Amino acid sequence: MHPILKPALRRGWRDRNTVQFGVAPAHAVVLGPVDTATGSFLTLLDGTRGLELLRDEGRRIGLPDGHVDRLVERLSAAGLLDDATGGGPAAEALRKHESTLQRLQPDLASLSVVTSEPGGAMTKLAARRAMRVQIQGAGRVGAVMASVLAAAGVGHIDVQDIGCVEPCDVAPGGLPAESVGDRRTEAARQAVRRAAPDRVPRRTRSGQTTAGEPGLSLVILAPRDGLAAHVPDPATAEPLIASGTPHLYAGVVEGTGVVGPLVLPGMTACAGCLSLGRADRDPTWPRLVAQWRSGHQRHVAACDAALAMAVAGLAAAHALAFLDGGSPASTGARWEASLPGLDWHPRPVWPHPACPCGAIEQGKSEQTSDDGERHETMAG
Repeated sequence: MHPILKPALRRGWRDRNTVQFGVAPAHAVVLGPVDTATGSFLTLLDGTRGLELLRDEGRRIGLPDGHVDRLVERLSAAGLLDDATGGGPAAEALRKHESTLQRLQPDLASLSVVTSEPGGAMTKLAARRAMRVQIQGAGRVGAVMASVLAAAGVGHIDVQDIGCVEPCDVAPGGLPAESVGDRRTEAARQAVRRAAPDRVPRRTRSGQTTAGEPGLSLVILAPRDGLAAHVPDPATAEPLIASGTPHLYAGVVEGTGVVGPLVLPGMTACAGCLSLGRADRDPTWPRLVAQWRSGHQRHVAACDAALAMAVAGLAAAHALAFLDGGSPASTGARWEASLPGLDWHPRPVWPHPACPCGAIEQGKSEQTSDDGERHETMAG
């Protein structure tokens, strides 16, 4: 282990014996008391020394035996310490791709802020290179998401759509103006390559994984017509439910941006649950949906450029949080923001007893467990 104080967390001394790591309250940590010798020693935690050499340096500046190990343990427990050589074989392989790692340094620094264990950030960044993500939709939202995920280190991204690029598909970070007339799928893949020219080469067509087949880490449904994200058709997700493939909805309908729900088949509410729940609350809902879906719209759908960028960014962040092993706020919920106020707010999506996805049984199990824990806490 080569300990290094996480560079992403700025340091500042609150007084002569108290140091604060980090600026924003979400991740800031205050450490104290810290004596003068220990404060000087902190500058040596820069990732260039192993523990044995650090112990020697500690003795040289007058720290008592065992003090360095206790300090390292204390900093590690506080989530302030990283390991410059950690992360395992996949991380070591990534370090050999110097240009790739240089490009991903901001992402690595960000992961270090939200990952407590030393070496954990590098482990997650290296793991992204093996992730397989499919994005269904190459419009203003989908194509931008594909570029963002590629830029963040996701190694395998497959974008699927039909038809050719139209002027209304063009967006910063997504499909460029010069791609108008090209096939949407290929244009989106070119955008991905521009965002991450050093990413893992894509498999040949015979080796690709398609929707509903095992192997996909996540499928993102980002249709160009945002109605299909706001009112998703349960039939579209049936192959994903059947194969247990996690999937996330994202899009813009009229003046509203939608991110979620993130569906974990058999565990959280799906598009079927969403549809059935809405019909319970509004009996006219199925009739309205049938009218909205009938035929082809004869005009360009509303999709504000700035709102589309906001949706793509938030959805990509939620996708990365999930791929990194977390549970983003879109799990079992949908986040919405409408123009002009853009006030993001969550709408829970509950498992429905009439939906065959099986999430209702998981929900009952979790509720029983939660009730038991709550009673135990109250009794204690």
